[in-house]
Amino acid sequence: MNPSPTVPPKSPLSSVVSRNIDALQEVEAESRKHRTLEDRAVDAVTAFAGSTWFVYLHAGILLFWLLANTGKIPGLRPWDPYPFVMLAMAASVEAIFVSTFVLIGQNRAAVLAEKRAELDLQVNLLAEHEMTRLVQMVDAICRKMDIGPGVPDLSELKRDIAPENIVAEIEKRKD
Repeated sequence: MNPSPTVPPKSPLSSVVSRNIDALQEVEAESRKHRTLEDRAVDAVTAFAGSTWFVYLHAGILLFWLLANTGKIPGLRPWDPYPFVMLAMAASVEAIFVSTFVLIGQNRAAVLAEKRAELDLQVNLLAEHEMTRLVQMVDAICRKMDIGPGVPDLSELKRDIAPENIVAEIEKRKD
């Protein structure tokens, strides 16, 4: 008896979802490709500063500095005796630069988040518009076939939303 050939399992995602994922990845790849040298440097610094290797490196440097400057390493003359003024200065300068890089990275992340929120809003508004049209079409079909809608708030569902009115109402209720 011949075993039947194996058929690869179908993707759990629809072709539309798969196409959308591919499109978003292409947009992000294109965006990464056009980063400036400064953008790439900020990304590299913040990625390293946010890693455990950064912690290990600093722990090692600090341990070496303290051992060397307290005379615990034979043959090495201390260059920054207690209270370790040079160490404090170096740590302060590094903190300034690292925090600046992190802030720049956060600003760039905020811009990206804003773009994604804008896309999300546009998709939601389009979906709302399409759903309103579908409700109107189904209502027209029901009326044509003399079928009662059975939905008490159908007239509300058939109305287009006005985003500016919703924003105004939200702002009014915040006060």
